Amino acid sequence: MANNNNGKATSGGREPRCVALVGPFGSGKTSLLEAILARTDKVDRQGTVADGNTIGDGSAEARAHGMSVELNFADAEYLGDQFHFIDCPGSVEFLGEMDSALSGADLAVVVAEDDERKVPALQLILKALEARAIPRVLFLNKIDKSTRRVHDVLNLLQPASDVPLVLRQIPIWEDGHATGFIDLALERAHVYHEKEESTVIDMSDEDRAREHEARFTMLEHLADHDDSLMEALLEDIAPDRDRVFADLVNEMQDGLICPVFFGSGEHGNGVTRLLKALRHEVPGVDRLKNRILDNQSGSALQVIKTLHTQHGGKLSVARILEGQAADGDNLVMKDGTEVKISGLFSLFGQHVNKIATAGKGDLVGLGRLDEVHTGDVLSLEGNGLTSLDQLEPRQPVLAIAIEAGQRKDEVRLSAALTKLVEEDGSLTVRQNQTTGETLLSGQGEMHLRVAQERLSGKYGLEVTAHTPHVPYSETIRGSTKIRGRHKKQSGGHGQFGDVLLEINPLPRGEGIQFSDRITGGVVPKQYIPSVRDGVLDALSQGSLGFPVVDLSVCLVDGSYHSVDSSDQAFKMAGILAIREGLPECKPVLLEPIHKVVVACPSDATARINAIVSARRGQLLGFDARPGWNGWDEVQALMPEAEIGDLIVELRSATAGVASYTDEFDHMAELSGKAADQALQKSGKQAA
Repeated sequence: MANNNNGKATSGGREPRCVALVGPFGSGKTSLLEAILARTDKVDRQGTVADGNTIGDGSAEARAHGMSVELNFADAEYLGDQFHFIDCPGSVEFLGEMDSALSGADLAVVVAEDDERKVPALQLILKALEARAIPRVLFLNKIDKSTRRVHDVLNLLQPASDVPLVLRQIPIWEDGHATGFIDLALERAHVYHEKEESTVIDMSDEDRAREHEARFTMLEHLADHDDSLMEALLEDIAPDRDRVFADLVNEMQDGLICPVFFGSGEHGNGVTRLLKALRHEVPGVDRLKNRILDNQSGSALQVIKTLHTQHGGKLSVARILEGQAADGDNLVMKDGTEVKISGLFSLFGQHVNKIATAGKGDLVGLGRLDEVHTGDVLSLEGNGLTSLDQLEPRQPVLAIAIEAGQRKDEVRLSAALTKLVEEDGSLTVRQNQTTGETLLSGQGEMHLRVAQERLSGKYGLEVTAHTPHVPYSETIRGSTKIRGRHKKQSGGHGQFGDVLLEINPLPRGEGIQFSDRITGGVVPKQYIPSVRDGVLDALSQGSLGFPVVDLSVCLVDGSYHSVDSSDQAFKMAGILAIREGLPECKPVLLEPIHKVVVACPSDATARINAIVSARRGQLLGFDARPGWNGWDEVQALMPEAEIGDLIVELRSATAGVASYTDEFDHMAELSGKAADQALQKSGKQAA
């Protein structure tokens, strides 16, 4: 964000607009942002990802892996108009970052390339945009490396989009290389210059014929939503140029078409034409406000990202939808709670600069709003507001058990994990009550690796991680009647408790049932709860080493001593009876079975079926994924033990795009070699 001398964010003649750069991994989004910043004189020299000197991908983790792993913010001014750009990661593991960015974006530039392997990943991104009605244009990057005619590339990419991809340009070819382009709306030819603006040239007769054909195709797409334009085309009447531009803008903003531009971010080709399109065609912030607030009036801002800086504390990145904000202003949360801005900042790569005020359309950082979270809409006028753009976090697909390397760091680790989750909503932390492990879950191997690197680099924590233990349990197949007697004499009052228990199996899912059939006071009533406590204590770890479920225990007889009996004595009697009785009841291991739904491209369905079957999965069938052209959903029942690293194999089989959801379904008996292996992995031994 540019700043004037009084510290206020400036926005030229119109309100600043916000553009998200999205696209598959490796498509060149960061390079395109760098080219835009160079073209608008925001940087002196265009950096490269390979050299590690770009404004985007400035974090230690991004530099180390050579890829975007979080949102990057930058601003630029073009012909008096102010733009905020958000460079979004393209890896499927970091699409949760893109989800957040879209909450503040007026338009998305979808960066793609001539690579059929990335079409499914492109579809993932376009689906997210379509679902949230985000206006979008597609920038076909790396045109200098494309070996196909642009129409063939368009046919390759079209299945990824639910609306027509409409060419706004065609390339000028020379010796098999794109040396320039013809603008189909303006009907002008341009020649590229390395990292400079293109210049207008005369069209050859051949190029003019190509332009006429391509332009007519573009107009036909527009005419699908404009009857009068269709009539003009049928009557061979040349439409007015202003009307063509109006149709292009309106149909793009309404999500009826996705215009296609092309160029090379690395060489700076096509950047000026893209900037001109953004200047004239990106909708204003009012459209975003109406989508988020649905006619709720008043000044407001939306928080799209939470950052925890090493020295400045918490920073809430927000888009101002209406009104003005200043350092020290009070903001009102949805529930009426007031919070105070402690610092107002502009954002540019890894740098934040303090400013005094910001206005409608600006993207700013707000200091130390501790109670505020990503997705919150805050009022600047004292009335609570509710966002309609509430995002469901992406379900985690991989988990690790994590712990502090040193015991003294456990509290610091808990606080750091809380901050990580607040920054990245697609990470989750939970405590597994059965295994006692702290589980950090995310969207894949790299996602969790980056999280661990942040714990180490940003928070200075030494952590260890391992594959989570499976929460096995055990049950019984047989019955028994067993006596437990606790008797101890060591001077003074002794200890005496005597119980007779009946142990029987129950149907799956019935849990633990305790009852008594005591008559004649052989076990006084006041001691029966203690027997129950002892039984439950002993069942927390059965003869195989796991919690015992699905059985009934009935106290049928016993005896007591008027002096030596006590609650503790009868509790111990219950424990002893269970420990001795369970091995007689034919114990069996139980494993959790989950219902799994895998989403994958249809051409990979057979491979997915084979993967599921190889992991002891019971296939339930597959069907077309609703609303997704060329995708299937495979349904199966699968042991939790086989789900742990399932996503790694699924993504390997689908060029990185498959995903799955799962939920617990039931517990099932596990015996034979599989049970022996489970016990061995868990460090247990069969009784």
